[in-house]
Amino acid sequence: MNCLITGGAGFIGSHLAEELLGRGATVYAIDNLSTGSIANVEHLKAHPRFHYQVEDIFNEPVLAELIDRCDTIYHLAASVGVRLIVESPVRTIETNVAGTEIVLRHANKKKKKVVIASTSEVYGKSAQVPFREEDDLVLGPTKKGRWSYACSKAMDEFLALAYFKEKQLPVVIVRLFNTVGPRQTGRYGMVIPTFVKQGLLGHPITVFGDGKQSRCFAHVSDVVKGIADLGEHPRAVGEIFNLGNDEEVTIEELAGLVRTMTGGRSEIVYIPYSQAYEDGFEDMRRRVPDLSRVKGLIGYKPTQGVGEILESVIAYLKS
Repeated sequence: MNCLITGGAGFIGSHLAEELLGRGATVYAIDNLSTGSIANVEHLKAHPRFHYQVEDIFNEPVLAELIDRCDTIYHLAASVGVRLIVESPVRTIETNVAGTEIVLRHANKKKKKVVIASTSEVYGKSAQVPFREEDDLVLGPTKKGRWSYACSKAMDEFLALAYFKEKQLPVVIVRLFNTVGPRQTGRYGMVIPTFVKQGLLGHPITVFGDGKQSRCFAHVSDVVKGIADLGEHPRAVGEIFNLGNDEEVTIEELAGLVRTMTGGRSEIVYIPYSQAYEDGFEDMRRRVPDLSRVKGLIGYKPTQGVGEILESVIAYLKS
């Protein structure tokens, strides 16, 4: 099996490359390094079945050649992180929507399977927890740029399913919930690496909002195994799957746990959303996946809880 990973030098993309190589695949990775890092794949460069290209997916001749070589495309290239979304909305919308359209269009020429990495953000402000794949999506107003990411990823899903229904392109959509682990950076607002770094340095741990909002965190090793399993399963085609962990923790509880596990020197400080991001910023109070569908198809089951995830991130950042 030959596989292409767009965004292959990113946090999740680099772990997915490891997973696919471990299954015997030949892996091609393309990344423009705007949010990814060549350091994430440095250890893979010498692998005989790993090939990487520092290039943008908007370079269509290069992308077309890579797609032509591969059987399955794992499309992970996207603008990610709340801070980046708030600060660079044009980049977010263009990368997510136009980039996905290019990938689908070229994949369709040879009917190559495409696994689209979507996001739990598409559920928006829905209060119907846990989130199920067939639930309504409840987005905020267009005046609030925070929702542009959710909307752009929802458009990716619409477009992918349209290619499936109209052109019979085999597509699989995976809605990723909070995914964490080694190599993730806090640069764009990712909460666990930010908290752990603050805790290790003895700096204040900065909780945005009142800390009562809850999230579910999955270790990247569990997530990439699920992505690869779905990419290989014939009955996943044309479907949408939640992927993550369903163990819920509030951000306030998470901060306390990080403080304890990093030595207990840090003060926990609360910062209003308006100061952290922008005036009128809206957040989801709870984000919990219903994993019934992915469990039923591939037997997916998260193997690491919050404590184990934090241990791995702490060890990585210490090293």
